[in-house]
Amino acid sequence: MKKSIAVVAIVVMAVCATAAFAGGSTPTCNTKYPIVLAHGMGASAQILGIIDYWNDIPGALRDKGAKVYITSVNGMDSTANKAASWKSQFLNIKAVTGAAKLNVIGHSHGTIYTRYAISNLGLSSYVASHTSIAGPHRGSAVADVVLGVIPNPCQALVGATLDFVYAFVFGDKNPSSLQNGKDLVRSYMINTFNPNTPNKSGIYYQSWAGKIKTMAIDARNWYFLITWPILKYYEGDNDGLVSVTSAKWGTFRGVIEGAWYSAGVDHLNMVDQPFGITPGFDAPEQFVSLVSELKSKGY
Repeated sequence: MKKSIAVVAIVVMAVCATAAFAGGSTPTCNTKYPIVLAHGMGASAQILGIIDYWNDIPGALRDKGAKVYITSVNGMDSTANKAASWKSQFLNIKAVTGAAKLNVIGHSHGTIYTRYAISNLGLSSYVASHTSIAGPHRGSAVADVVLGVIPNPCQALVGATLDFVYAFVFGDKNPSSLQNGKDLVRSYMINTFNPNTPNKSGIYYQSWAGKIKTMAIDARNWYFLITWPILKYYEGDNDGLVSVTSAKWGTFRGVIEGAWYSAGVDHLNMVDQPFGITPGFDAPEQFVSLVSELKSKGY
């Protein structure tokens, strides 16, 4: 009897040790196809070489068994240029993994240049799903207002100044800040970009939006105090940079607004920034949930 108990104890210890070694996580995110993350405008995968754009999200996904790859393009550039740069990285990831297809998850402008690459640069047959997090699919009134405020003769100067900053501070290669802004004007996105960038059959498109509920947002993202009311006036509910209406693309999965007592979930909170603290919302958990769903759908 004692020997049997000892054997059982050893087996239990071995199982526990194995679980601990594996991180104790059930592989709910080991999708059929690898995950590719595409960042938004004004940033890179690693900002200034020290801040990870996606913060704790990639680690949370990998802990649950996902194969995650992170792409990085110019922070400020035209949609077409970003798409071309992203395409080469996409194909490299595909070659390295040997996967027939990849799952794309984009945030902000990352949802737009990836759509361009998929629809117009021949990647559609290699994409299983396209997930959009706070994507400006119908443009943003912020871009309209900014370009409307800057007189036409001064726009080139402002663009050149931003190009200098993004080239020498952030490491962009031949950026085009002015064109980046023009590419996100509502009239262009609605009347030109979308008609020429249709969804491709065989790809599952889904999207989420964020929402700031009150002006009492925390001081870490103070700049949304300026942009939120602008968007509220022109487009209604928004996350400080993208309206709920603009963020809807493919199968719309809903609006994320955090705990009832919170000010809401802003554009950066959606990707676990800053510092991964948003009352009532856990970005890594949200991404684990959506990738787990992709797995359940066979992607």
